Amino acid sequence: MASTLEEKLEKIRASPKLQNQQETRLVLSSVEDTIRDSKSELTPTAYFAALLSLLDQFISTSKGIVNKDVATAVVYLLDLVTPEVPPPLLRQKFSHILHKLATVLTHQDADAPLLRPSIGCLESLLVVQDTQGWALPPSQVSPRRAVAGLLTIAVDHRPKVRRRAQEAITTVLRSPPPSPSLDHPAADMCAESALKTLKEGVEATKKTKKQSKDSHSHTPSLIHALQLVKTISTASGGWPSKKLDNLCDSLLSIAKSSNEFLTMAAFEVFEVMFAGMADEVSSAKLPRLLEILEELQPASSDSQLLPPWIAVMSRGYDVAAQVDPGEAFQNLPEPFKKMSKFMSSSSHNIRVSASECLISFMVNCVPASVVVEPSVYDEKTLEKLAKIVTDLLSVKYQGAWMEVFRALESMFETLRWRSAPLLAQALKAVGDLRSNDSFTGKTEADSVISKAVAAMGPDNVLEILPLNLGGNKGAGRAWLLPILRESVRNTRLAHFRSELVPLSENMFQKVVEHGKADKTMEIKIYETIVHQIWSALPGYCDLPIDLQVAFDQSFAEMISNLLYQQIELRVDLCHALQMLVDSNNGLIALGDDEGALTLSRISKAEAEKNIQHLATFSSNLLAVLFNVYTQTLPQYRGPILQCINAYLSITPEQELMETFTRVIGMLESSLTEANGQTNGTKKEPKKSEKSDKSENQMPPMGQTLMDLVIAMAIYLPRPSLAQLFSIATVLLQKDDANLQKKAYKMIPRLAESEMGKTALNERTEELQKLLLECAEKTTAAARRDRLSAISQIVTTLQSTDLHFIPAILPEVVICTKETNERARNEAFDLLVRMGERMSEGGTIIQSRVPHMPSDAPAVVATLEEYITMVSAGLAGTVPHSVSASITALTRILYQFRSDLPMAAVKDLVETMDIFIKSPNREIVRSVLGFFKVCVISLDRDMMLQRLPTLIPNLLKFGHEHKAALQAKVKHLFERLIRRFGYATIEKYTPAEDHKLIVNIRKTKERAKRKKQGLADGEDGEGAATETAGKKKGKFENEYDEAVYSSEDDNSEDSGSDVSDDEVLGRKPQRNTKKEGRGGETYIVEDEDEPLDLLDRKALGHISSVRPTKNKAVPTQKRKAKTDLDGKLVFAEPTRAGADADAEMPDLADQSDDVPLEEGINAYVAAIKGRNAAKRGQRGKIKFSNRKSKDGSDDEMEVDEEDLSKAVKSKFAGKDRPRGGGSRPRGGGMKAARMQRRGLDGAKVRGGGGGDNEGRGNALRFGKQRESGFGVSDILTQDQRAFKFIDVMVASKFVHDLLRLEVVSVRPKQKGATHCSSPPYTPMQSDENPAGKTRSSDLMHYITSQLQRHQNI
Repeated sequence: MASTLEEKLEKIRASPKLQNQQETRLVLSSVEDTIRDSKSELTPTAYFAALLSLLDQFISTSKGIVNKDVATAVVYLLDLVTPEVPPPLLRQKFSHILHKLATVLTHQDADAPLLRPSIGCLESLLVVQDTQGWALPPSQVSPRRAVAGLLTIAVDHRPKVRRRAQEAITTVLRSPPPSPSLDHPAADMCAESALKTLKEGVEATKKTKKQSKDSHSHTPSLIHALQLVKTISTASGGWPSKKLDNLCDSLLSIAKSSNEFLTMAAFEVFEVMFAGMADEVSSAKLPRLLEILEELQPASSDSQLLPPWIAVMSRGYDVAAQVDPGEAFQNLPEPFKKMSKFMSSSSHNIRVSASECLISFMVNCVPASVVVEPSVYDEKTLEKLAKIVTDLLSVKYQGAWMEVFRALESMFETLRWRSAPLLAQALKAVGDLRSNDSFTGKTEADSVISKAVAAMGPDNVLEILPLNLGGNKGAGRAWLLPILRESVRNTRLAHFRSELVPLSENMFQKVVEHGKADKTMEIKIYETIVHQIWSALPGYCDLPIDLQVAFDQSFAEMISNLLYQQIELRVDLCHALQMLVDSNNGLIALGDDEGALTLSRISKAEAEKNIQHLATFSSNLLAVLFNVYTQTLPQYRGPILQCINAYLSITPEQELMETFTRVIGMLESSLTEANGQTNGTKKEPKKSEKSDKSENQMPPMGQTLMDLVIAMAIYLPRPSLAQLFSIATVLLQKDDANLQKKAYKMIPRLAESEMGKTALNERTEELQKLLLECAEKTTAAARRDRLSAISQIVTTLQSTDLHFIPAILPEVVICTKETNERARNEAFDLLVRMGERMSEGGTIIQSRVPHMPSDAPAVVATLEEYITMVSAGLAGTVPHSVSASITALTRILYQFRSDLPMAAVKDLVETMDIFIKSPNREIVRSVLGFFKVCVISLDRDMMLQRLPTLIPNLLKFGHEHKAALQAKVKHLFERLIRRFGYATIEKYTPAEDHKLIVNIRKTKERAKRKKQGLADGEDGEGAATETAGKKKGKFENEYDEAVYSSEDDNSEDSGSDVSDDEVLGRKPQRNTKKEGRGGETYIVEDEDEPLDLLDRKALGHISSVRPTKNKAVPTQKRKAKTDLDGKLVFAEPTRAGADADAEMPDLADQSDDVPLEEGINAYVAAIKGRNAAKRGQRGKIKFSNRKSKDGSDDEMEVDEEDLSKAVKSKFAGKDRPRGGGSRPRGGGMKAARMQRRGLDGAKVRGGGGGDNEGRGNALRFGKQRESGFGVSDILTQDQRAFKFIDVMVASKFVHDLLRLEVVSVRPKQKGATHCSSPPYTPMQSDENPAGKTRSSDLMHYITSQLQRHQNI
C-alpha cells in the first residue's frame, strides 16, 4: 500500500473525536474489520471492493441517498482509495460507479462535504480512461458525459464545490490518453460548453441591464463562467483555433463593462490564452488570434472599450516577439503607427493606454541584436519608428505631448547610441520646447533630454542643443549642465576635455579677473557653472569608451593641479578618478553575459587594458592624493581615502612597496618627533583651551600617516606584513587614544583579504599575547576598536587556542557596561561570537590561562562551560562587575536559549533569585533585565513554575527602591500578564498589591478603547486631563504615579544604562514622530532681502528647526507694572499641570473713578455671598451657580455681629479651637513638637505663635503675620477655612489689596517678596468704649492701608 494512503488513513484513525470525523472513523473501522474477517490484506483493492459494497447500500438510483452521513463517509474514503487502485479495475467499474456518483451530484440535498469527494472520485475515474472510452458520445454512459457534469458543477454558486470541479477539469485535460493528438479528446467539448455558458451569461446581463436598474444581478454567474474559460485555457494550452472568434468577441464585450471585476476577469483570460501560446506547439494559433483582435477594433472614440483592447493587443505582440523576435520587429511599424494615431484622442485614458502600448512595443519587440549589429532592413524599420515618434511632436498632438515624452524616453532607452542620427529631430523639438519660457512641461522635457544624454552621449546632445555659454551664439542653455551631471555614462572622455574644460577655464578666468571685490550676481553664476561642469566629470569617467586615448599625462597633471588648488572641486575630482577604476573593475567582475558586454561597447579585454593603462599613473596619483589627504581636514577626507583605496588596488607590487616604505619612514620620524615634544618642556595647554579646540585644526601627522598605512594594509605583499605588525605593537604601547584606535583597526582591515586572513592565522599566538598585554594600557576611546580586533581573533581561533576566550572574557564582560553605546554593542556581539566558537567544540587548556595554576586540567569547550566561565563573575565583590556579569548572562541566555539544556537554564534562573534581593540598585537593575528576557523567551511551563517565588520577590523589591526601578517592575508585570494572563499573575500576587494588577488591566483596556475610538465621555475627559499634565502633589513619588495613576505609559525603562535592544541584540526603536519631523528643513531669511542661494554662506541660513519670528519693537512705550511697594512686577510662567494664579491687576492701571468700597464689597460677596465656595462632604469645595427664582443677583450683607463675635473669640486666648476640634492652636511645647506635612510635601515644625517666618501651622496657608491680627483674623471659623482659595475669588482688585495677609496655597517661591503692613487694632472712642471690632472701622483700616501703599 502506498505510504501516502496509509498516512491519510492513520490520521483518520488517530483523529480527535470531532463530529465530522466520527462517521468516517466508524466506517473505516468496519471496513477494516470486514477485510480482516475475510483473511485478506489491507490493500487498496480490498478497500475499494468493500467501499463499493457499502456504496450500493447507501446510494441507489431508485431510493437516492439512504443515509447522508454514512454516504459522505463512504465517498470520502473512496476518494482516498481510488487513486491507488489499478486503472483496469477502475475502467471496468466506471459505469457502475458513475451511476452512483451521478445520483449524488444531481441530488438536491447534497452538500459540499458530499459533493467534493464525489468530484474527486470522478476525477480519478476520468484520468485513467483510454482513447476508446473518450470516443463514446455523451448520450451514453461515457467519460464525456461525466465531463459534462463536471462543467455544470464548475459554475456552481458554492465556492468550494466550484473550485473542486475546476481543479478536476484541469487535471483531466492535462492527462490526455496516449494518442497522436496533442490536445485532449474532451478539450473541444469543454471549450464549446464554457463558451456557451459565457454567452448565456452575457445575454442575461444585457437583458437585465435593459429591464432593471440592477445590472449586477448576473455578475457572479458571469465571473464564474469566465473562471471556467480561464481554467480550460490554462489546462489545454490555449483555446481551440476554431472557437477563437466567438471567444474574443465575448471577452471584449465583457471587458468594456463598468464592473471592474468583470474587466479584470476578461483580461486574465486573455493573459492565460497568450501565455499558453508562448510555446512552440501552440504558437501557430497566435497569428490567427492577433488577426481576430485587429478585426474587433472598437471605435476610436470608445473610451470604455478601446483602452482594454489596446492592452490586449500590447500583450499579444509581446508574446509574438517571444515566439519570433525578428518577424515581430519587421512587422512592428504597422501596429506602432496604428497605436500612435490614438494619441490625438480627446480622452485621457485612451492617450495613456496608447502611450503604454508604444512603450511596450519598444521594450519587448526590439531585440538587442538590432541595436548591436543592425541589418539594412533593421535600419529602415528603425527609421520608420523614429519618423512616427517625431511626427507625434507636432501641434496636432499637442494635448498628448506628456504621453509622447514617455514613449520617447522608452525609445531612447531601447535604441541607445543608435538613436543619435534617428531621433535628432525629435530631440531638437523637445529642446526647443524646453527653452520656451511659457512651456509648462519642463520637468517632463528634462527627463526626455536626460534619457537622450544617456543614450546618444553628451557630445551628440550638445551638438543638437549647444550650451551657448560665454558667447552671443544664441539663448544660453545652462540648464543642461545639471542634466549632464545626472545622465552621462559610457561615453567619450575626450569630449569633456575638448568642450567643457575650455568652457570652465573661460568662466573661471572671469571670476579671477573680478578680483577680491564684492561678488556680483554674474560672478556667482560663473562660479556655479564652473562647479556644475566639473560635477559632470564622474559621469564621463564611468566606463569611458576612449580611456586609453583621453586619459594621458597632460590630463592627469591637470587633475593633480586642481586637487591641490581648487578645494571645492576635490570631491568631484576624487569621485571621477575612483570611477575610472571601479567601473572597469565592475565590468571585469561580471559573468559571461554577452548581452551586457556588447551593449556596454566595451569588452572584458578592453576593460583589463584600461586598468593596466591607469596603473601606469597610479604611483604619481597616489603621491598627489597622499599630499592632498594630509592637507585636508578629517571631516572631509572620506572621498580622498576611497580614491586612494581604488588606486592602491591597481598599483604594481614594486611601486606599492616603495610607497609603503616612504610612508613608514615618515611615520617613524613623526612618532619620534612626537615623543620628543612629549618628553620636552612643552607648555601644557590650559583646560579651557582644550575644551575650545577648533574642529578646523589638523590632526598630528602620525595619525594621518596611520590612516594611509591602514588603507595600504590589504594590498601589501606577505613580506611587508611583519613590519606592519611591529608598528602596531609599538602604537599599542603608547598613551595616545587615536593611535591606539588606528592600531587596533589594522586587524579587522587585514581580515578583509584572503592574504590578510592567512597572515593573521600564522601570527595568532603573537596577537593573542599582544592583546592580553595591552589590556591595561587601552584607553576608553579605543575600547570599541579593541573589541572589534578581539572579535576577529576569536573568529579565527583554532581548536587548541580556545584558552584565549577565558583569558579575555572578564574584559569583555565589563565592557557590556561601557558608557559608549557602540562599545557596548560590540561587547554583546563578541559575547555571542565567543559562545558560537565554544559551541563548535575544542579543548580549553586552562594552564595557559593567566592566573590559573600550571596543573589546571584541560576542559572541553561547550556552551555549558561557557556559561560557567561567565557565571564566575557573580562571585565578585564589586557591584559593577556583578551587574556586568548578569547583563552578559542575559545576552548569552537569549541567544543560546534553544541550545542550552533545560537543567542549566533552571539553575541560572534560580541563581538570579538570590540577586534580586540585593540592596544594590545596579545589580537589581541587571536582574530585572534578566527576568524580562526570561519572561519573553524561555519555556512557558518552566517560567510558570517560577512565578510563586518570582512575583513576591519583584513586589518586595518594588517597595524598597525608588521610582525609576519601580517603573521597571511595573513594566515587567505587564510582560508577565501579556504572556500568562491576568488570572495567573493575580493568583500569585499578594492581596495588598492587587491594585497594581487592576491598574495595569484598566490602563490596557483604556488604551485599547482609545485606539479603537470607542471611549465614552468620561474616558475622553480623562484623556484630556492626562494630556494637560499631572498635578503636583497628587502622588508622593513617581512610582506611585506610574503604578496607581490612570495614565498609560510607554513602558520605557529610564533607569538602565543598557537598553533592552542592546541586550537582545536588535536594532533600537526610534521615535517615529521625531523621525518624521527630522527631515524638515527651513530657510532663515530676512524680511527685506530674500536668501541668495548662490552665496557660499547660504548653508548657514538652512535650519532643521522651525525659525521663530522676532518680536517687533513696540512703537509706543508702555508703563511698567509695579506692586504696592513700587517694585516691578513680571509675569511668571505657571508650573506644568499646576493651577495658575489669577492674574494680579496693576493698581496703577485702575481707573481713579472706581470707589474703594465697591472693591471691598466684592471681596465680602465672594466669601459670604450666595455663589461663595462651600465645603461639602469630605471637605471638598463646591460652588453654587444656580440663579434665584426672581433672577436677582443681590449679594448678602456683612453681619456685624458675626464680625464682633470673631473678634471676641480672637481676644479670648491663643488656644482657639480649630475646625470644631479640641486641639489648641498657637504656641506651647506641644505645638512646637508637632510635625505636619505641608501642601508642598515638606514637614514643618512649631506652633503658630512664633515670630519666625516658616514656623507654625501658618505655613500651611501662607506667611504668618508678625504680631496682632489682620484682616483674616476677623473671619468666622467657616470663612477662615476658605482663605487659601483666593485664586478663585471673583474680585481680583480686592484680592490684590488683601494679599498682604491672605496668600495662595502655593508655598513661598524663592525670590518672592511679601509686603508687611501695620497690624489692625480696634479704636476706642465714645461710640465704641469697649474697643470692639466694627465693619466700618475695618473698612477705614483697609482704606488707609490702600492709600498708604498708593503713596509709596
